[in-house]
Amino acid sequence: MLDSDFMELSAFKRHRRLRSSRAIRGLVREAELTPRHLVYPIFVEAGLSGRQPIGSMPGQDRLGIDALAAEARDLGSLAVPAVLLFGLPAAKDDRGSGAYARDGIVQTAIRAMKDANPELLVVGDVCLCEYTSHGHCGMLRPDGSVDNDASLPLLAETAVSLAEAGCDIIAPSDMMDGRVSAIRQSLDAAGFPETPILSYAAKFASAFYGPFREAADSAPQFGDRRGYQMDPANGRMALDEVMTDIAEGADMVMVKPALPYLDVLANVRASVDVPVAAYNVSGEYSMLMAAVQNGWLDEQRAIDETLTSIRRAGADIVITYHAKQWAARQ
Repeated sequence: MLDSDFMELSAFKRHRRLRSSRAIRGLVREAELTPRHLVYPIFVEAGLSGRQPIGSMPGQDRLGIDALAAEARDLGSLAVPAVLLFGLPAAKDDRGSGAYARDGIVQTAIRAMKDANPELLVVGDVCLCEYTSHGHCGMLRPDGSVDNDASLPLLAETAVSLAEAGCDIIAPSDMMDGRVSAIRQSLDAAGFPETPILSYAAKFASAFYGPFREAADSAPQFGDRRGYQMDPANGRMALDEVMTDIAEGADMVMVKPALPYLDVLANVRASVDVPVAAYNVSGEYSMLMAAVQNGWLDEQRAIDETLTSIRRAGADIVITYHAKQWAARQ
């Protein structure tokens, strides 16, 4: 072979050398995904016995208190370290009092799961939407608009009640301005200065929440949440929201939803030093599972790719309804 021929053959880089076997691919893999990165959301319903399938979320159920001990032990066996709890109360009112009742559904669920698996981390969602008769995330003024400042004491009281029940991490999702500061001050005053806050800092007004609203019975009775959740077009504003929450005392921040906002997630990860979470929300889950049920996607590979993409974009923590299913294959 002539020297010129050799040079011509060597003129391009052979990236395939690092893809030639499973072992090599694993050795050079950039984004690691393990069960320890995952948080599993759970819907707990007052008065329910056992489990009730959620129609719009194939493979997901509402759970009664009596089903939580087995669920907590299952998660422990799968090495999934944390759950995010959402409650469906027995009754609702205009102040969302079930959210901060000391014997509320989530407060009771925390104790049940901790009794069954003390090592399980419990993340408590702080919002009023599941508990208010009107379905909005805060208190209402007489004209039907959400009263941001009047909502803060109730959100703070909710956070304290969850911490008292044994909640490990407080996660405000309401998107009221100033709620992180109000919650931090109330937790500290109540004797919980070590309880961290995972703020839903960049929570967008998304169409991908539809199945969740069925699962949690939390759809607003009128209007929508665009006045307090973020406009999907605003990436720079998302970073401003994140920085504000960190300044108010958030220990971790979240981007929600995940897949339509991977650019926001990557920007947040590049801009802050605190841990970053992303919520692979109900609509993302249901969309994938519907395609699987129709035979359009390979379930295992699609879930792997979805969760890996969220990690690759920068999430330290991935909140996902796929957590148990994915962890069971590891």
